[in-house]
Amino acid sequence: MISLKNLSVSVGEKKILKNINFNFEKNKVYALMGPNGSGKSTLASIIVGHPSYTVEEGKIFFENDDITELDVDERAKKGIFLSFQQPLSLSGVTVFQLLRLALSGKKDPLKVKEEIDFYAKKLKIKKELIERSLNDGASGGEKKKLEVLQAALLEPKFLILDEVDTGVDVDALKTIALFLDEFKKDKTVLIITHYYRILKYLQPDYVMVMIDGEIKKVGDKTLAEKIEKEGYEVIS
Repeated sequence: MISLKNLSVSVGEKKILKNINFNFEKNKVYALMGPNGSGKSTLASIIVGHPSYTVEEGKIFFENDDITELDVDERAKKGIFLSFQQPLSLSGVTVFQLLRLALSGKKDPLKVKEEIDFYAKKLKIKKELIERSLNDGASGGEKKKLEVLQAALLEPKFLILDEVDTGVDVDALKTIALFLDEFKKDKTVLIITHYYRILKYLQPDYVMVMIDGEIKKVGDKTLAEKIEKEGYEVIS
């Protein structure tokens, strides 16, 4: 699905990612963990093509195509989606208006409306929240649910969830995780998280640990459990 080859990334004069080599396979769920400032969100940003980051060395391949120089829109069209840590509010724009524009020429507006209602029900999103400006007056958990709803309609091939569990209560977390567990079919999912709790419901195939801009260890779910109990000191 996505391959990172000898990837080194910087912001300004600071190198953040150092010689990353990793292959993300189709139909797999990956959990990326690591201390604050270790480079997790930078990895997500460089995969989607954020212009603030510079690829110093290496390549990014998506379905065997070199996408290293493609901009954000071109990568999105290929099927790469990132949900943000802190979703933005859009005054005067409802989730339907946003998605109708994003899916123009791909889905009929009536179909978009039907799918929004369908997924909102599964995610337990209140109707009045759907009818408001996007994220207007929404709690942290509601904003994260709306991000997941957008992903569901856009049907990405590679879905990155950057701290989708932050600021989310237990009930909302379970709802989101169980929805994603159903939604993950035929997709690659990368969850960036500090916590083990979401992995109780959304089982990762692989747990990756990033420290100081390098992937230090890859394991299964038990690696996340060990980190939860003992911290990152267990990673040598």
